[in-house]
Amino acid sequence: MLSASFRLDPAFTVAPVSRRTFGSFVEHMGRCVYTGIYEPAHSTADADGFRQDVLALTRELGVSLVRYPGGNFVSGYRWEDGIGPVSERPTRRDLAWHCLETNEVGVDEFVKWAGKAGVEVMYALNLGTRGVQEALDVHEYLNQPDTTRLAELRRLNGADKPYGIKLFCLGNELDGPWQTGHKTAQEYGRLAAETARALRSAEPDLELVAVGSSSSAMATFATWESEVLEHTYDAVDFISAHAYYDPSDGDVGSFLASAVDMDHFVHSVVATADSVGARLKSKKRIMVSFDEWNVWRQADFASGASAANPDEWAVAPRVIEDEYDVTDAVVVGSLLISLLRHSDRVTAACLAQLVNVIAPIRSEAGGPAWRQTTFHPFAITSRLARGQVLRVEPSGPTYETAKYGDVPMVDAVATHDAEAGEVSVFVVNRNQGEPVTLSVPLGFGARTFEITEAWTLTDGDLSASNTVDAPDRVVPVATEGVTVEDEILRLELPPVSWSAIRLAAR
Repeated sequence: MLSASFRLDPAFTVAPVSRRTFGSFVEHMGRCVYTGIYEPAHSTADADGFRQDVLALTRELGVSLVRYPGGNFVSGYRWEDGIGPVSERPTRRDLAWHCLETNEVGVDEFVKWAGKAGVEVMYALNLGTRGVQEALDVHEYLNQPDTTRLAELRRLNGADKPYGIKLFCLGNELDGPWQTGHKTAQEYGRLAAETARALRSAEPDLELVAVGSSSSAMATFATWESEVLEHTYDAVDFISAHAYYDPSDGDVGSFLASAVDMDHFVHSVVATADSVGARLKSKKRIMVSFDEWNVWRQADFASGASAANPDEWAVAPRVIEDEYDVTDAVVVGSLLISLLRHSDRVTAACLAQLVNVIAPIRSEAGGPAWRQTTFHPFAITSRLARGQVLRVEPSGPTYETAKYGDVPMVDAVATHDAEAGEVSVFVVNRNQGEPVTLSVPLGFGARTFEITEAWTLTDGDLSASNTVDAPDRVVPVATEGVTVEDEILRLELPPVSWSAIRLAAR
């Protein structure tokens, strides 16, 4: 049987676990908002029209942060359309997703929903069709405590106290030709710097995210980051990164190794940012906001989009409602391992999106909400990852992939909560045909540990998924045969599996 191992030692830490790593994303796209988080006629809807079944699943998912209102949508969005009496709000064309936006939900409603869900809001500003003044206006509406015109308008609309949003994205994917208001790095860098400095004049302790590359496959990747940060380095805190991993080509081996690409993406962005900092002789370190990441069958979306009727403008159409299977869930679990591994520089991340649109939660209008397969590794990792991320270096077998060359079959990360006396281990087996026996020496000195919970997500049918008729077809099960003897954790990792183990000091 194949075997792998790594050692855990509390002396070898990466960084504290950032709760913002477990963010998500709500965009006015498809059915994410309408019949997703909001459906006033639904049997579970509360007085504000929010689906309480979706709210309960959001809390269970362990989401800490939600980016809003886009996404591509934000680059043509007029925030003023979504405030005031709903009956007076205009319906607009959304050029990003070729649909109609009713503006029934706007920023006031969304902040109210975020309070019910217990999540922090990351607000994205429109720097596609708008600029500095509009950014200052929406910030004044959201955060100004005094009796200015827009603060008074917020009070008139029902929110007496400012919302206190601290994290703002300075636009979205403006490196992409598909983006409304697409810009060169020089154009965007100047605008982002001007906007950042103006916002800091209004509220100095804001946290600001500059737009990075929308994919590491972009022809401008790294050059874009370098040029943007030349303008914005001293004015922002983060550079963004976006990555979607597509299983459509049938190369399962490469797809299972998607985290290798995410690792490379982070390393490249960090190296580029640090190079700019060195040239500017700055002691500041720019962090990475990986504020869009997920599995997405983009080939299916492209073929559907090309067949769409350009004359039809629908409200909340079904858009990229991917049905996730076991392999997708294992990849999502492995991508979380990568994000945690880089907690020294990736301190915010958003699984895109939350409901219906390539999402861990699905819902039907007037019907139920349920957990997709990808829900489970996210929810368990968010719940168990606490304290310090430990540096993990697995040794074991490798396999050859078409996209990434030779990659490890087993990948892992661990966290250590010294105060609670707990260790959590997260591990994937990418091998498609064989189990791997894993042994993990626990280098914690005189402390001894016992297993308090252990979960594995796998299935004999890797194409199995959760549906409205079978919402619990794929769920994590208690890991069989996991032991701790002589302070060595041992377990067998099934083929194509994700596992999580929590240990507590006796």
